[in-house]
Amino acid sequence: MTTQLGLPDDIQACLFDLDGVVTRTAVVHAAAWKATFDAFLRERDGAGFRPFTDSDYDRYVDGRPRADGVRSFLASRGIELPEGTADDPPDAQTVNGVGNRKNELLLEKIRTDGVEAYEGTLRYIDAVRAAGLATAIVSSSANTRDVLRSIDAERLFDVRIDGVVARERKLPGKPHPDTFLAAARDLGVEASRAAVFEDALAGMDAGRSGHFGYVVGVDRVGQTDALYAHGADRVVKDLAELGGHA
Repeated sequence: MTTQLGLPDDIQACLFDLDGVVTRTAVVHAAAWKATFDAFLRERDGAGFRPFTDSDYDRYVDGRPRADGVRSFLASRGIELPEGTADDPPDAQTVNGVGNRKNELLLEKIRTDGVEAYEGTLRYIDAVRAAGLATAIVSSSANTRDVLRSIDAERLFDVRIDGVVARERKLPGKPHPDTFLAAARDLGVEASRAAVFEDALAGMDAGRSGHFGYVVGVDRVGQTDALYAHGADRVVKDLAELGGHA
């Protein structure tokens, strides 16, 4: 049985990813990663370097904590860097340095272009809350609070588990389910009674391995089959397709 929200009727909480689900920032993240890695590879390998691709973004970076994304992609190219520390400058040849360069570029793009929300998602979250379900935002981004405030959406979530909280609690990021599980715990809901909403393959893996009650894949880039293969129960192009009217 499904409700008017398009969810099983025993779901009590909805756990939403940020980039690509609530906000149109996934494409900004992808552009910042490409600029960062292409500059790194060009300096390392010269003009004949092999560029960072959309496929690389989907497989190694999307949805993962920043340092994990750096580590994962560089390992795919047989490159290993020292870890460094969180306060490494953006030109440091370390995992944290490369990650900080990406974040610097991302914030510059957000300051220049602003942040846009998916209106279908905001309407759906309003409907979810009107129906009495609890809500959480679950993101690997350390900029989650600022982004939510910029679109006046912080009020829509009862719990926030982001890159800052994950670091404080020492929670491994997606594809591990720990951040979603922490959100469910903070809401006082069993994972089997919570629905996960994600656009990243790593997020699908987290939803599946965490044994959540329902996993919704949001396909913004034409990867419906891959989202199903990684554990989605249903895939939509926009959350408005699920129904619900606040």
